[in-house]
Amino acid sequence: MTFEKTAIQDLILITPTVFEDPRGYFFEAYNRARFLENGIGYEFIQDNQSFSTRGVIRGLHLQINPFAQAKLVRVLQGEIVDVAVDLRKSSTTYGQHYSVVLSAENKKQIVVPHGFAHGFSVLSDTASVLYKVDGAYDKNSERGIRYDDRTLAIDWQLRPDEVLVSDKDLVLPGFDAIDWEF
Repeated sequence: MTFEKTAIQDLILITPTVFEDPRGYFFEAYNRARFLENGIGYEFIQDNQSFSTRGVIRGLHLQINPFAQAKLVRVLQGEIVDVAVDLRKSSTTYGQHYSVVLSAENKKQIVVPHGFAHGFSVLSDTASVLYKVDGAYDKNSERGIRYDDRTLAIDWQLRPDEVLVSDKDLVLPGFDAIDWEF
């Protein structure tokens, strides 16, 4: 398992060591000791799974303090563009985003710390996404940023006519309108 620092502080990409043979493959998706050795000390308390079709964009979602959540995200089936936006005003990368293709094939994972908005778009016909969180869901702490915000200018790698977004996500504010911080 390798841990790769991204251009955004505390956002870490993980690539497992995969053992393959004619029967299939095996890999460690999570090992608390290895995570701790690499400075990742979140205590994940819940696993969430979603299934989506091509063109779906979920996000950008977050919870504000004291219910902020760190996430460990991976794809069980299909392929997505995973996006994390740094919302920590004290960070030198505040307002910047990082995107990476996660897939069942590449088996990469991303650790999204507290203080980030998170979302993904589905590039394959379907995708199943699994993510661990270190805090419980709290409806009153739920926030988000509109997926097509011009300031962030995220490339979701989809044509405009393919995009499927929930009604809830369509009414989220733009980045310049957010009034919460970490």
